[in-house]
Amino acid sequence: MEFKQYPSYKNSGVEWLGDVPDEWDIYPFWHLFNRKEITNKTQEQLLSVYLDRGVILHSEGGGMVHKPADNLEKYQLVEVNDFVMNNQQAWRGSVGVSPYRGIVSPAYLIFSFNKTLCEPKFFKYFLRDKGIVDQFMIASMSVGTIQRQVKWHLLKTIQLSIPSLIEQNTIANFLDTETARIDNLITKQEKLIELLEEQRKSIISHAVTKGLNPNAPMKDSGVEWLGDVPEHWTVLKNRHIFNFSKGLSITKENLQESGIPCVSYGEVHSKFGFEFNPEINDMKFVSEEYLKTSKNCLLNSGDFIFADTSEDFEGSGNFSYLNSNSQVFAGYHTVIARLKSKQKPRFFAYIFDSNAHRKQIQTQVKGIKVFSITQGILKDIYSWLPPVHEQDLIVEYLDNECKKISLLKAKQIELIEKLKAYRSSIISHAVTGKIDVREFGA
Repeated sequence: MEFKQYPSYKNSGVEWLGDVPDEWDIYPFWHLFNRKEITNKTQEQLLSVYLDRGVILHSEGGGMVHKPADNLEKYQLVEVNDFVMNNQQAWRGSVGVSPYRGIVSPAYLIFSFNKTLCEPKFFKYFLRDKGIVDQFMIASMSVGTIQRQVKWHLLKTIQLSIPSLIEQNTIANFLDTETARIDNLITKQEKLIELLEEQRKSIISHAVTKGLNPNAPMKDSGVEWLGDVPEHWTVLKNRHIFNFSKGLSITKENLQESGIPCVSYGEVHSKFGFEFNPEINDMKFVSEEYLKTSKNCLLNSGDFIFADTSEDFEGSGNFSYLNSNSQVFAGYHTVIARLKSKQKPRFFAYIFDSNAHRKQIQTQVKGIKVFSITQGILKDIYSWLPPVHEQDLIVEYLDNECKKISLLKAKQIELIEKLKAYRSSIISHAVTGKIDVREFGA
């Protein structure tokens, strides 16, 4: 699809706008929006504004939105097609046109549109464009170190360039169709990534539980989630294979920007799944003083670190292992597992990544909102030991297979990023008049 520019442009007289299509008009913010402050609507559903999604139901925030106040009397009414702005986060793009009726915190600004000049469908895209959001930042003043508060005397004078109502509707129709097409392509790529991840898990589980020889005699492991294993393998509880200990008894406040690298449970869940190397990965640090008082919390090369709590059931059993000779501390809410004998740590990393091992953990964890993974649970879980030379062969095979899958996933991720960039670009160019999409949105 090729897009033309408008037939002619004019100088807007506004530095940040530059040239705009000849037929587009320029208005100050106050001319297009009417401020609203309707309160005492406590029975309405709660809404919030999400950076990437605009106005959403508070219940769909996934824990990433603020907890509502106990008293909702000062919360403000939002009606469908109102423009909602987080007063302290608008400069980051926390704004949107609401598809819902509900109430929001007093920290938000709510506006209705001048219906003679504004089509909400168009402004849904227009007001989240980076150029507009940059103007919200200019109209904000610093509050503390991370927040900026919108000031009305600055906001109301922002100059905006818009087309006629008919053209706004046409542009919005085009963007609805084009973004839906792009989103569909992104969804397909994300499903491909999910399938590749399922394939990776399947390959790992089969190799570490059945071995590489399809003709090997098998025996019943006696472990529910493991099933049959090669006859010459040994099945033992982890207490006989590993020594277990705890990480540092510290909090986030003890972390710093230099010192000895430290991995806490949050990184195990979010950043360092399977393996980590402080020479490659960005890490937090703790004071070198802990070398004097807590040497038992230092990891050796090949040691495993488990998160001892998880906020979701699926994360129970998340781990990483140190693939480096560097000094690293196990941090807060972690359990260290150290091999007692000269086995192959990377083979056990693949075991811990398998369904057969993780399901054993998940049948024993307890919790509702937070699940606890104790040393006791980890000690009573079963692992299995092929001869060391066979561990080497399985690791070599899995490294090669996982590398192939990682390369395929990387290509899909790169394509998704390109699609997202194109989506943002097409919206920005359409709502600012850089391209003429009238023939496509009619």
